[in-house]
Amino acid sequence: MNPLFQFIKEHIHADWMQLLLSANRYPDVDVPFAVEQIRARRMIREKLPTWYANPFLLFPSKTAVEQCSSEQTALYKQRLIHAEDHLCDLTGGLGIDTYFFALKAGHVTYIERSKSCFDMAMHNFSQLGLKNITGYYDDAENGLKSLPSANIIYVDPSRRNEQNTRFFALSDCEPDLVKIMPLLFSKAPNVIAKLSPMLDLRHTLSLLPDTTEIHVVSVRNECKELLFVCQRGIVSPMPVIYCVNFTTDGNEQSFDFMLTGEQTSICTISASIQTYLYEPNASILKAGGFKQIAIRFDLEKLHLNSHLYTSGQLIREFPGRIFQVQAVIPFDKNCCKLLHKTIPKAHISTRNFPLQANELRRRTRIDDGGDDYLFATTLANSKKVIIRCKKIE
Repeated sequence: MNPLFQFIKEHIHADWMQLLLSANRYPDVDVPFAVEQIRARRMIREKLPTWYANPFLLFPSKTAVEQCSSEQTALYKQRLIHAEDHLCDLTGGLGIDTYFFALKAGHVTYIERSKSCFDMAMHNFSQLGLKNITGYYDDAENGLKSLPSANIIYVDPSRRNEQNTRFFALSDCEPDLVKIMPLLFSKAPNVIAKLSPMLDLRHTLSLLPDTTEIHVVSVRNECKELLFVCQRGIVSPMPVIYCVNFTTDGNEQSFDFMLTGEQTSICTISASIQTYLYEPNASILKAGGFKQIAIRFDLEKLHLNSHLYTSGQLIREFPGRIFQVQAVIPFDKNCCKLLHKTIPKAHISTRNFPLQANELRRRTRIDDGGDDYLFATTLANSKKVIIRCKKIE
């Protein structure tokens, strides 16, 4: 085995600082580079298990690994393409999305402007046995101009500059997606754009009017990706929004709706808190399907702005967290003083409430953890309460 890969294998669990300090003991190995590989490999163990299983892959930096797609989200994006597609990954980066696209698509063109990322990605594609990827070391716009043919372009605009400052507005990202969209459509009829989960969906839709689908993807109830699927010449005023959450136990929660339905629907506001409390997953909350989720599952909303729901029935297929209500406690000064005596430990959340969760925890002196869940919220009658619950698994 190559001395570099042998070193990485033997020291994968070692203290990397100690390895750097003892670098002179390994004259045949570039120890700083090897340490960077070790640190990157530790990060991909759960994030990219397929790549972690191959000991001969290389990574340009720990930062590149931090920013790349996870295996779960990359596999989800596979669903958006077909076996006969020729896809161009315009901003290839580490090549994770390129790799998973290539496992399904007929051919993938990989374009990347960073020489270190490009070289290592091409090395990795070879090590992984992929023969249907063509790579170009170039920036997005120049690479796009020389692109011979494709029917799908995938683009993930960079949200960081050379100083590692983060951006969120589309116009600040590189490339500027709105600016180059005509060029994209001149090369392919379909565009898939991976955008920051911080973006406002409705505002982004106004900038990308050719959007036909939006996919909001969460992992373990944390919103990770917004995927805008655009088609040349098709202006859809209200595209379908697909909300997906991959849970800690490996299950997939899914929910889809249209913004037109959300805007025109009326849901029932509850007069009281019933046996069960429902909290939609992060993708649904991000997408704003607040009324549609209530109508679809026959739930009542606690308050127009709370996004918590209740029912007398247990609905196990609900795409989010489900709790059984134990008590509803009026919120007042005495409540804060006395609550920790009966509930010394709990998970605390606030929804449509004047205090943040950390401040409420400080005032109540309740430790974090345990089996109790406390939701501080405002009801339709404007009364502020704390709902004590047990989570239903």
